[in-house]
Amino acid sequence: MNEHDIRFLQHALALARKGIGLASPNPMVGCVIVRDGEIVGEGFHQYDLREHAEIVALKAAGEKSSGATLYVSLEPCNHTGRTGPCTEAILQAGVKRVVMAMRDKNPNVEGLGKERLLVAGVAAELGPNDIELDATELNEGFVHWTETRTPFVTLKSALTLDGQLALPKQGKGKQREWITSEESRAKVQRLRHASDALLTGIGTILADDPLMTDRSGLPRRRRLLRVILDARLRLPANARILRDVQNDLLVVTAEPLTSAKAKKLRAAGAELLRLPAKNGKLDLKAVMKELGKRELLSVLLEAGPTLNGAALAAKAVNKLFLFYAPKLAGRATVPFVRGIVATPQIRALHYRERDFGGDFAMEAWLQN
Repeated sequence: MNEHDIRFLQHALALARKGIGLASPNPMVGCVIVRDGEIVGEGFHQYDLREHAEIVALKAAGEKSSGATLYVSLEPCNHTGRTGPCTEAILQAGVKRVVMAMRDKNPNVEGLGKERLLVAGVAAELGPNDIELDATELNEGFVHWTETRTPFVTLKSALTLDGQLALPKQGKGKQREWITSEESRAKVQRLRHASDALLTGIGTILADDPLMTDRSGLPRRRRLLRVILDARLRLPANARILRDVQNDLLVVTAEPLTSAKAKKLRAAGAELLRLPAKNGKLDLKAVMKELGKRELLSVLLEAGPTLNGAALAAKAVNKLFLFYAPKLAGRATVPFVRGIVATPQIRALHYRERDFGGDFAMEAWLQN
């Protein structure tokens, strides 16, 4: 593996990122075909266009694929799904070498694509560990869903340096000021864009009356699903979130779906799902299982301290994405979590050194 291999693998990953918002429920995949040191074909996967990244790149390269090296961000498939096996297309094109950023964790694929290529005489190898980590992080939602059939959940919060979710109000009747910068809030919109669903609790809806939309301006193929956990069905019929018709809304409740309130919310455009509750609280594991059945790979949890604590206690959170602003609340306002009874174990910790308008972000992967 030389520096040129690494450069082309990184280019394949950059192409894969173009599939954010366009590939789900499939993984994001990018592919580059190189012959005599020159790129002769490239492409990335978009679910609605069906063709996998390898096929897009092979078609772009045409006859130049013969004797070339194919760089791909994910192990080529060796089975028939919505399309035929990419391995067979690679062999028919005469590609002599395949370099993969990571293996596909899908049990229909794992190791079989590489094995098929090797048996056919194609040199097939994995890239270096750091590239594999980048590729895995890009598709962590897909990897988690294939292993568990539940979505990968990222808990996002904005905090003061003294750990509060809100600054004190400056006067009676005044709204609280934003904690984080415009740059941080723009990043949040990109996180929403990369997610299949947003999840919040009724407490946040009643306190803030948010829209919970993807305002990144970037293209997405699936309508964003906003999910509200509302065990007692307290969602007001005039809530702003009900007025947005560009995205879908799912209200999860323990209340009967035949009530007058339930009928009114459905008439306003909300879908209602009834799940059991214990001590007035919905079972978060059951919620995630239901979302997984809808092939939702990734969920962004944007909530207050009660749901934050409940999700962490239930081990329903896979990653924390925390924005810290250079501000102090000075006193207890709204804490990050309430009610958590066990401290989650941190599996990996990354600090994002990028400057979000004076804020910084921390990511922590949890050991569940």
